[in-house]
Amino acid sequence: MSNEVIEKEQSMKPFSTVQLLNFCLGFFGLQFAWQMRIILSGPVTEGLGASPLIFGLIWLAGPVTGMLVQPIIGELSDKTHTVFGKRRPYLFAGALFASLALWAFPNSAAIAQKIAELLHVPVPVFGGLIVAAIMIWVIDACVNAAQGPYRALVPDLVPQEQHSLANAYLSFAIGLGSVVAAGTAPFLKYVFGYQMSINAQFVMAALAFSLAMLWTCITIKEHRYKKEVESVQTEKTETVKADEPSFVQKVTDFFKSSPEVAKICTLQLFTWIGIMSLNIFFTQYATHTVYGVPDLTSASDEIKNGYLNLINKSTNFSSICFAIQNLICFLVSIPIGLLSTKFGNKRVHFISLITLALALVGMGIYKEPGFVLICMAIAGIGWASVLALPFAMLSEFIKKGSEGSVMGIFNIFIAGPQVLVCTLLAWAINKCQFVIPEGINYHWEYAFFIGAITILIAAVITNLIKEK
Repeated sequence: MSNEVIEKEQSMKPFSTVQLLNFCLGFFGLQFAWQMRIILSGPVTEGLGASPLIFGLIWLAGPVTGMLVQPIIGELSDKTHTVFGKRRPYLFAGALFASLALWAFPNSAAIAQKIAELLHVPVPVFGGLIVAAIMIWVIDACVNAAQGPYRALVPDLVPQEQHSLANAYLSFAIGLGSVVAAGTAPFLKYVFGYQMSINAQFVMAALAFSLAMLWTCITIKEHRYKKEVESVQTEKTETVKADEPSFVQKVTDFFKSSPEVAKICTLQLFTWIGIMSLNIFFTQYATHTVYGVPDLTSASDEIKNGYLNLINKSTNFSSICFAIQNLICFLVSIPIGLLSTKFGNKRVHFISLITLALALVGMGIYKEPGFVLICMAIAGIGWASVLALPFAMLSEFIKKGSEGSVMGIFNIFIAGPQVLVCTLLAWAINKCQFVIPEGINYHWEYAFFIGAITILIAAVITNLIKEK
């Protein structure tokens, strides 16, 4: 008898509200960890001696691991068949190793010191910064290893008619995770007078990521595929393997599936230049532009300690801004999903991107804290749409069985633009230095003007997409 592999798919039943909320819990933990990394990586690395350019280069960890890890893990997860499912092994492993790196990151200087003692060598000048950079790369690689398979669970488990809504719920989880992550330290400070340390905030992020993802791995049941293998005939087995498309062929097929796919990918490219211009540089903008703290990369410990209270104040302000942005994202994400179901994804996304561009321009022009806070709230509308609707538009063109690969390919157009931000834009800011009475500073707000331009380009491209 011939070798025959039978895949038996369970029919997809619509998800209830409770099931959708449970479905997105792991993404809550993932975003909790990622948001903490966004807000606090700047103060940690600057304290270890990172200039704006070095800070940008360290941020390369996100896009580079995104372009490499997500396609590879997506491809692997498509082919994985274990008793634990296709995607869950990658979700759990990513959360576990990222959590360990989250704990280690703020302790980089101490880890470098300990390594030097064990090797009986002097601590390198930038030993702590090197360890911090390695930990950032581990965190970003593991977050990407979990994120791609998680996104692939939507077409895996959710009926087609609920894809927009399911992605909106993931956006909802991202907003909520970011709000809690960003808002905890300021809440404790302003309500109870307790300043939470950076170390404690990273430990909190590690616990949130690992426990939330563990819950998802336990409660989400992937469809099982029954494989019945009778007698094996070598020639036919080799033929089946030969007929299986390569990753390059899947990329080619992906872009050939529809001309709209290229438009959606181009939309993501310009969108994420703008998004990362905000995410990467906002905390530094809050500290050095809004609160006027001079550059402290080469300052003595005595001078740094003199600015400690102002740095804590500006970091708390940055956290509040991200919390407000993501609170709005949290509140509007499900309404955006419902509106897109009624009026179409591209119309809702176009309007959302316009609001995001206006918010970026506003922050670049007027740097008063209250106004910046309002602009970040407005930016939350665009952020909610960015996290959901491009994925919903793309899901119309995904071939069954290639969900993980497609999400990995699509992530290249999220990660790739970040390389430009981390290198060219960071280099440009590094060149835009000016003198203040306390020392030198940089024009961090220039990042927002560049971001606004690219977001407007993305809005134009959105309007050209033809939805099914």
